[in-house]
Amino acid sequence: MVEYAPLELPEDGRLADNIAHFGRALRAAGLPVGTGHIVDAVRAVAAVGFSDRADFFYCLRACFCSRPEHRAVFAQVFRLFWRDPRYLEHMMAMLLPSVRGAREERNAQAAERRAAEALLDGVERAAPNLPEDDREGREIEIDASLTMSAEERLRQLDFEQMSAEEMAQARRLLARLRLPVLPLKTRRLAVDPLGRRPDWRATMRAAMRRGGEVERLAFRARRTRWPDLVVLCDISGSMSAYSRAVLHFLHAISNARGAGWSKVHAFTFGTRLTNITRQMAARDVDAAVAAAGAEARDWEGGTRIGDCLHAFNRDWSRRVLGRGALVLLITDGLERGAPERLAREMERLHLSARRVVWINPLLRWEGFAPRAAGVRAMLPHVDCFRAGHNIASLEELTRALASATDQGDKPRLMRLLAAA
Repeated sequence: MVEYAPLELPEDGRLADNIAHFGRALRAAGLPVGTGHIVDAVRAVAAVGFSDRADFFYCLRACFCSRPEHRAVFAQVFRLFWRDPRYLEHMMAMLLPSVRGAREERNAQAAERRAAEALLDGVERAAPNLPEDDREGREIEIDASLTMSAEERLRQLDFEQMSAEEMAQARRLLARLRLPVLPLKTRRLAVDPLGRRPDWRATMRAAMRRGGEVERLAFRARRTRWPDLVVLCDISGSMSAYSRAVLHFLHAISNARGAGWSKVHAFTFGTRLTNITRQMAARDVDAAVAAAGAEARDWEGGTRIGDCLHAFNRDWSRRVLGRGALVLLITDGLERGAPERLAREMERLHLSARRVVWINPLLRWEGFAPRAAGVRAMLPHVDCFRAGHNIASLEELTRALASATDQGDKPRLMRLLAAA
């Protein structure tokens, strides 16, 4: 356990004001903090005391955090607000990735960026402990003449590195995306004047109405229907940020009028499989994602891909894959179980579906190779392997699915797998 030094009491004694601003910063960073939480925090600190930093930290966390995924953001905001005396310079450096360089920006933590953004929001009106000389005369000049537009930068930014405001803008862009649907030809035939198969029965019926004289031939063609879409989304700890963005994308493509899909089935998996199809049918996207998060109790937990795929193949495969469905599998493939079991379940999934498309955010790294045992077990049993770490990669996915023969990066990775 980390030992903390005693906190220094503020000279003006405005502890309640600081806790109120701390609560506003948590709310801006994405935590559901209200006035009642702030009042409870002030009363709890008054009861616990203000002499030990560890007690103060856990006291505030108990008042402000209601879910396990809130703890990372809370820890970053607490560290920046209560511990670092020069947290403003630290936050400004985090919010200016063009000054630090692209490599350092990729290594920044997502929770820390959201915390910095939240604390900078309204810092002039809510930073009572900053000296006057630090509040005034601070000016940063940036040459943005050669930088890309804000929307283009947002398309290329990793979902895990997005701040709360950037994620809100990304959700609006994701809501405009559409996944192309290729209709399927069935075995059933229908009357079609442009068809190539003669319809002898219809021809003879028309001839009998004209005294048995055949004037023209009737033709038929194979009917077309819209396929189903099945989404299997990994919500383990390493996939949490990407899963939320993909669920917004899924809501957009499944609830858009005239999208073309016959039915859309959504499942999440981490340590267990959860059906969230009914939750994702809500009209409001935020309400749908919130309901899906409440239904999936294993959010940001461990990963058991093989066990979850076994549960899907056993309980849901015949129900949702019987009509030639397209399967979107969103996971990084980091499996802790036996790779042989994962390979068997992936093979069965591949044989049951018309096409399996694997979306892996690890493809954002240049030189990605199938070194993990889970990736090596899954790769031979997918039809297409593509990245899904930002908006641009999802846009490329929508264009790639318009072609039934697109394989993405699978051929290159299979060559690496064969050479290993």
